[in-house]
Amino acid sequence: MLIANMLLGGSLTSVCGSETELSLEAHDTISIPTIDISRETERHSIVAQGTAEIYQGHPCTALLPDGKTMYCAWSINHAGHLGPLARSDDGGKTWSDLLDVPENWRQVTQTTPTIHYLVDPGGKGRIFVFGGLDFPGRLRQAYSEDGGATWTPMKDTGLTAECAPKTIMSFDHGKRLVMWCDRRGPFAANRPDAEPYIWEAESRDGGLTWSPERPVVRTQSRWGQPAVIRSPDGKQLLMVLRNEDFHSLFSVSNDDGKSWSEVRLLPAALTGHRPKMLYAPDGRLVMVMRDTSKSSKTYGHFVAWVGKYEDVISDRQGQYRIKLLHSNAGRDCGYSGFELLPDGTFVATTYIKYRPGPEKHSVVTTRFKLDEIDQKQPMK
Repeated sequence: MLIANMLLGGSLTSVCGSETELSLEAHDTISIPTIDISRETERHSIVAQGTAEIYQGHPCTALLPDGKTMYCAWSINHAGHLGPLARSDDGGKTWSDLLDVPENWRQVTQTTPTIHYLVDPGGKGRIFVFGGLDFPGRLRQAYSEDGGATWTPMKDTGLTAECAPKTIMSFDHGKRLVMWCDRRGPFAANRPDAEPYIWEAESRDGGLTWSPERPVVRTQSRWGQPAVIRSPDGKQLLMVLRNEDFHSLFSVSNDDGKSWSEVRLLPAALTGHRPKMLYAPDGRLVMVMRDTSKSSKTYGHFVAWVGKYEDVISDRQGQYRIKLLHSNAGRDCGYSGFELLPDGTFVATTYIKYRPGPEKHSVVTTRFKLDEIDQKQPMK
């Protein structure tokens, strides 16, 4: 049966119930189909080729307002030093050689960088690159005001973060930006014995300066790696969180992030590390991640989940999953960039051991549209 003819997954237990009411057996079973496009190499492009000596790791991407210019930032070695940066002028089909950046970017070590296009209240757009220094430690940032031609040195933001922010959202008609990050302990510095929290910080000048962090969500494992998106009606925020070695979590806010619900478990179909979310042109929600559901046929690989916003908050499994790229190094992949082009093409980027052999991880993109995936047969 083609995916286009299949209904969305049925409802399980409502998230309004207590956590003890959740059916772990139902949560552990993935009943929706998976589509495998990982062998369709015509979808792929190489941002940075790994070699026997060089490990290309942990990328993030930013799409500029022209709908075709993209930047990708990543690290050398596993959570290694920041520095590599590349540009695409054709929506991620081809990529430039490495761009020149200030020397002190390489001093931002033990990091998983992120990149964002942020607009200040006056309408001025800048491209920002964020990275933690001596992970876990201080969050640093640099930016470009000329479309990526030149970049500032990295400087301290005054914030303490385990991972750089994957989501930065605009509020109050662009007057306020909010980022979300991990931290150990609600107020104290990072400590191994401290409880894990997600915090948020605000900027009212387009990201140039940030308020002190404010703890907002008590999570359950060291790396929450929060991804945040608005509901289709704009009234609610959804935060999806990594949960180490167990099901992923979510929290919602009905007041633009001033307060958040207690975290709840997600089904196995929605379980993964370092999620990023976007809406397709038809309104479906798409989430990319490293698959960490131990009941999954695609455990450890780079995958996408497809469904509706209501599926996430109502404890439903969704419509289907996609195996995007095959990892030849277990579950060492999945920190991703995720963009939607004007023609409805998703561009998903990750670091992955692309082939067997001596070459280490590469940074790779893959492209897909939901209307074409809808027509494909599921994995057996």
